[in-house]
Amino acid sequence: MTCYSVLDVTPISEGWIPDYLPTANERVAAHGGKYIARTASHEQVEGAPQEAGLRIIIEWPSKEAARAFMADEAYAPHLAERTAGSVSHHYLIEGKDDLA
Repeated sequence: MTCYSVLDVTPISEGWIPDYLPTANERVAAHGGKYIARTASHEQVEGAPQEAGLRIIIEWPSKEAARAFMADEAYAPHLAERTAGSVSHHYLIEGKDDLA
């Protein structure tokens, strides 16, 4: 079943970004992922205000593929740098409608 990563990432430092992007791009693709959106152009239209520099959506062929990406040894040091250099929230959302 298709699964989506939905992230909000607000950098608190930018030194990690140049090394992070090429590796993240490569490892996402290696696990079958595809970026749907990576943008600072977003507008909150409901709920209490939440700050986020970037909103990111990645489509995965399955939840297992998304988890394999997160556990990828080649990605691990870059993930550590991103989490140290940003305020981030990452959600895995299954591509299904539980209310249908």
